[in-house]
Amino acid sequence: MFDYLIVGAGLYGAAFARQMTDAGKRCIVIDRRAHVGGNAYTHCVQGIDVHEYGAHIFHTSNQRVWQFVTRFARFSRYSHSPIANYRGELYNLPFNMNTFYQMWGVTTPAEARARIEEQRASAGIAEPRNLEEQAISLVGRDIYEKLVRGYTKKQWGRDCDQLPAFIIRRLPVRFTFNNRYFNDPYEGIPAEGYTHLAEHMLQGIALRLDTDYFSARESLDALAKKTVFTGPIDAYYEYSLGHLEYRSLRFETETLQTPNYQGCSVMNYTDEETPYTRIIEHKHFLAGTQDVTVISREYPMEWTPGAEPFYPVNDEKNQALFQRYAALASAEKRTIFGGRLGDYAYYDMDRTIAKALDAADGEIGG
Repeated sequence: MFDYLIVGAGLYGAAFARQMTDAGKRCIVIDRRAHVGGNAYTHCVQGIDVHEYGAHIFHTSNQRVWQFVTRFARFSRYSHSPIANYRGELYNLPFNMNTFYQMWGVTTPAEARARIEEQRASAGIAEPRNLEEQAISLVGRDIYEKLVRGYTKKQWGRDCDQLPAFIIRRLPVRFTFNNRYFNDPYEGIPAEGYTHLAEHMLQGIALRLDTDYFSARESLDALAKKTVFTGPIDAYYEYSLGHLEYRSLRFETETLQTPNYQGCSVMNYTDEETPYTRIIEHKHFLAGTQDVTVISREYPMEWTPGAEPFYPVNDEKNQALFQRYAALASAEKRTIFGGRLGDYAYYDMDRTIAKALDAADGEIGG
């Protein structure tokens, strides 16, 4: 008999299992996939760590989380600074003075602010009502048209004026010549890959891969006093209230016989005509010197039941439905919900781990 059955061997499940095991509890972790690490899973191709489910950059301001992950992996220094490609024109991301100079030729923060304010005023925006108006308020119409509109429409499958403003409020905009996407004090990539990180978190803990919780739910629940569920919350309730909506992704990955394809780890394609949103060149996450390279083209796609859910569609309709599921979850006595699917929220990796540690604290304290 285990104390906890943990459904999902991603970062949330692995962190929770590690904390509870260290506290003297018996845990068993299952996952329907053949590997640990969830969507952060990496595997090696000709010496290059390939991010199977898209680019994952670990960054955090949470010292507890950083101390936790560095117990299990050595991190290589890495500062994320993607490039935007609009029909062959290249711009630095996040939006900063380099971007403004490339777009308008301005050289001072005052000039950049004045250009943005001029375009915001011209659009007549007082209080942004949707993503389009929010973006124009933040960076002006020129940058919105070239670097936001097409990319966002591909990513979400909806026009920008049909998306809520809050989606883009977290977008970094700075008036310095600083191409570093994140400002967190801790940032890096596990030197031996995220799979190595997850495997070390789970060391010594009972683990069953290729195990679908829903195919043997009753017998699996019977293994433990409590279940920690990190899958989709609506699936747990057999979609009894309806399906929550997600966006999904498809990847085309290939090995190329060249040492350097695009010169950066991530290049975003921001025009609407290019069918993919970005190309990832995996070797640049760890400054690889191999004679070959591996690239992945990332194609957003509409989610359908059975597809991999990546991004929750956090509009009013889906949030209202999630709150109904959350009300059911709050009444559960022996099930804990967590992770991005259990919480129907887009979490960065550090927040996923922080939520797992907090949940473990609650169990240990309780």
